[in-house]
Amino acid sequence: MIRFLCTFLLVGTTSLVAHAQTSSFDTEFGEVQVDVVTNGLSSLWGFTFLPNGDILVTERDGRLRVIQDGVLAEGSISGVPEVYARGQGGLLDVAIHPQFEENGWVYLSYAKPYDGNSTTAVARGRLEGMGLIDVEDIWIADSRGRGHYGSRLVFDNEGYLFVSVGDRQANPNEDQTNHPAQDRSNHHGTINRLHDDGSIPEDNPFVGQEEMEASIWSFGHRNTQGMVFDASTELLWSNEHGPQGGDEVNLVEPGLNYGWPVIGYGVNYGGDPLHESTHQEGMVQPLHYWVPSIATSGMVAYSGDLFPNWKGNLFVGGLRGQQIARLTMDGTSVVSEETIFEDMGRVRDIRQGPDGALYVGLDGDEDEAGIVRLTPSIAR
Repeated sequence: MIRFLCTFLLVGTTSLVAHAQTSSFDTEFGEVQVDVVTNGLSSLWGFTFLPNGDILVTERDGRLRVIQDGVLAEGSISGVPEVYARGQGGLLDVAIHPQFEENGWVYLSYAKPYDGNSTTAVARGRLEGMGLIDVEDIWIADSRGRGHYGSRLVFDNEGYLFVSVGDRQANPNEDQTNHPAQDRSNHHGTINRLHDDGSIPEDNPFVGQEEMEASIWSFGHRNTQGMVFDASTELLWSNEHGPQGGDEVNLVEPGLNYGWPVIGYGVNYGGDPLHESTHQEGMVQPLHYWVPSIATSGMVAYSGDLFPNWKGNLFVGGLRGQQIARLTMDGTSVVSEETIFEDMGRVRDIRQGPDGALYVGLDGDEDEAGIVRLTPSIAR
C-alpha cells in the first residue's frame, strides 16, 4: 500500500511541491483535494506504478528513481543507459511489461547519442532491487535533430509496445509535402508499434513496402508527448504539441497520416502563417485542438471508481498552461472540456493509481518537481 507524506497548508504561496502543502480546487462535480506524494525530484519526465504500489520516476538528467512506501528512496536505480542530456534530450518515459511480476522487465525511452547527433531509443532491463540487469537497446529510431524526441511508451491489451518519436524540429517551412514527418523512410513524427522485444509485428501497415520503416503505425505527427491506451475501449489516444497554437488530441489508427506540417491549426512562432490549410484529403483531422497552445504533455483515460463522474474521460496535461484539460468523451468525439488543476505547476505526466486516484507529475527543478495525488474532497 502507498503511504503519503504529511502535508500542510501554506497561505499565499504557489509552490505546492516545494512546501509539501495540501491544496484543493473546484470542478464541475465538486472539490478535489491535492496532496503531495513526494518532492525532491529534478526535471521529472515520466513515472509508472509497480504492482506493489511503488513508483518508478525518470529524471531527465538520466536518473531513474523509486518511491517506496510513499518515500523517495535515496540514490537512483543503476543500469540506466548513457543518455544525451542536452536541451530537450535525456531520460524520458518509463513503462513496465504487462507481465512484470513474472519477468521484471522495465522499459525506458531516452535520447541516445547517435551518428554524431542524437535519436530516440528504447532500452529494457530486469529490475532487481536498486538495479537494472540484462539492459539492452531493443529499438533505435532513425531520426536526427535538436529536440522533439516524443518518447511516450504504451502497452496495449495484446502486449504490443507503442513508441512515439517527434519530428526532431525539422524545418516545417520548407517543402512541406516532403518534410521528414511525411517521409516514411525515417521515424520522424511517427508512432511505432513493436513486439515487447523490439521486433516488428508482421501486420504493421507498412511492412514489406519499399523504403518505408516497418515499425511505423502512424505518421505526420509533430511531437507526441502524451499517449494512452484505453483498455476498456481498446483505443489508442495521443496528444501532440503544435507550434504556436494547434496542440492536438488524436485517435491513433494504423497507416493514417496526421498531417504535420502540411495541415494544422497553429502558426509560426512570431505569428506568420505556417500550414497550407487546416484540411487536406488523406490527412486526419484532430478530435480536439487548442489555440492558444497549452503545451500538451502526459495523458490518461480514467477508469477508476474514486471519481465516478469522470469515468471514460481523457485528461491531458499542460506545461505552459500549468493545467489539466478534462475531456468528456462520447465514443470517439470530445463533447466538452473543463480546465482543472490551474496554476499549480508544469504538468509533465498523469497516471491513474491503483487506488483510483489521479497522480500528476510536475516538471521543474528540485524546488518545483514532484508528484501530487488528486482525490475527492467530498463524496460524489
